[in-house]
Amino acid sequence: MAEVDTETIDLAGLTELQQKGLIDVLDEVRRAEGWSWQLPVLLRERCWLRLSRTPLTELHRLLPPDGRDEAPELMHYRRLLQRGMDPLLAQQRCWNDFGMEDCQRALQDYWSSQETAIYGWTAHRYRQLVSSYRERIERGITAVPMLVLARKNSVECHQLFWITENTPAMRHTCA
Repeated sequence: MAEVDTETIDLAGLTELQQKGLIDVLDEVRRAEGWSWQLPVLLRERCWLRLSRTPLTELHRLLPPDGRDEAPELMHYRRLLQRGMDPLLAQQRCWNDFGMEDCQRALQDYWSSQETAIYGWTAHRYRQLVSSYRERIERGITAVPMLVLARKNSVECHQLFWITENTPAMRHTCA
């Protein structure tokens, strides 16, 4: 699955009011006294030309990350395979360690998640966003994550972009 995570994005599709709102959000982050779960995250819905903001602390409620591929049973199985164990023996070992029913449930949940539209928004990507945001703020970099949401019923993934004072549409308005 391709993941877009760039430093800047062309904001030409935003209205003037939305671009002014970005200036205000960047200013708010610049004035923040360090890292906080209350820092904003932007959500862009292209189909509705909507740009909204939410505190980071609420992001997991608005856009629940999918962690079914990180079930302990599956992680254990993958580790055994990485160590060179035969797949059948690894499966039997997992059945012994976790029980056959739990292993089958984890596998079924994983495969059903592959058929559900999660648009690539996994627990891993969520944690990456949080840690990258925190790292940037702690380094004194003014940046705000913007998730461009995938269109409904599409195969595309949500895309993560970082809005900074150097973002092309922001250069002429931010100093």
